[in-house]
Amino acid sequence: MTNMLVVSLLGVAYGALFVWAFRTLPREEWQILAVIPRTRQATGGWSALNLTYYGLFTATGVSLAAVMVFVLMAAIGVSFARTCLLVLVLLAFATPAAKLVARSVEKKPNTFTIGGAAFVGAVLAPWIILGINFMEFGQPSMNGMQTIPTMAVLAIAYAVGEGTGRLACISFGCCYGKPLALLPPWLSCLFATHHFVFAGTTKKAAYEGRLEGTPLVPVQGVTAVFFVVAGLIGLTLFLQGFALAAFVVSWTITQIWRAVSEMLRADFRGDGRMSVYQILALAGAVYGLGIVAFFRESSSYLPDLLLGLGVLMHPGVMLSLQVIWIVIFLYTGRSKVTVSRLAVSIDREQI
Repeated sequence: MTNMLVVSLLGVAYGALFVWAFRTLPREEWQILAVIPRTRQATGGWSALNLTYYGLFTATGVSLAAVMVFVLMAAIGVSFARTCLLVLVLLAFATPAAKLVARSVEKKPNTFTIGGAAFVGAVLAPWIILGINFMEFGQPSMNGMQTIPTMAVLAIAYAVGEGTGRLACISFGCCYGKPLALLPPWLSCLFATHHFVFAGTTKKAAYEGRLEGTPLVPVQGVTAVFFVVAGLIGLTLFLQGFALAAFVVSWTITQIWRAVSEMLRADFRGDGRMSVYQILALAGAVYGLGIVAFFRESSSYLPDLLLGLGVLMHPGVMLSLQVIWIVIFLYTGRSKVTVSRLAVSIDREQI
């Protein structure tokens, strides 16, 4: 009963969030969160650093993914210390990969790809798990984290985290879809009522694609829905003790949709008929099935969700989540492609 209640509440919360976000975030005022003065200009004004909603939603998505990992790992009896080490090592590799992969594909210095980060994380995760077990017990799996349940947790967390993080793309106007006018009639009709129209010259769809005010395929929103639904289905299976099914469903759905969704996007995705991101997504899906075939584990877990939720009261967990949010926000939220100039003066009527 508790399991279904938690999943249902998450579904309702995300439904309300998406209704608000899809209507609001394409607007111009939902790109820049805050402006911090940095350098005094000769004219008396200030040049300033822009902090973006992109960073806020990305940091929130990563933090929610971390919450999911901490809760579900605790629910299957894995200690906080092991889970924390796993999360930190994964983030240490995946976070820079988000920029490095995008830079190598798109040839631009200030861009990110969660797909590249997810691929790197998925490739390394099984071996990081084995490495942590080996360091602690002297053997790859003895008494440590089992690979399939842990990979299921990571896949669920990734799906929910990226589903949340896709709101960042709507806010910044990046990862934008094709104009409805360029689609076949049957496909254009699907989005005739529900599409995105970005406002503001600083949205990426405007300054890169010259598509300000143009009805576009809401590919970011569809991706957010696909990923969160996949994550919630995986979560339901996991809480019922079906870790293998939870991993296969969560990971395969997200990677296949990532490959398919590339065909609906209008932003530059690299040269060639099939983008590097599509190749990485399909390779990641196959790699995930290979993990299932390679790690044949007989043990299974029936998670105790109440025990898992209790870990959120652990001071170490609370501190870790705060650190993760701040680091990711500062890494992704400092805009380098927009600039601000401030003029600060006294309002004499308020003196």
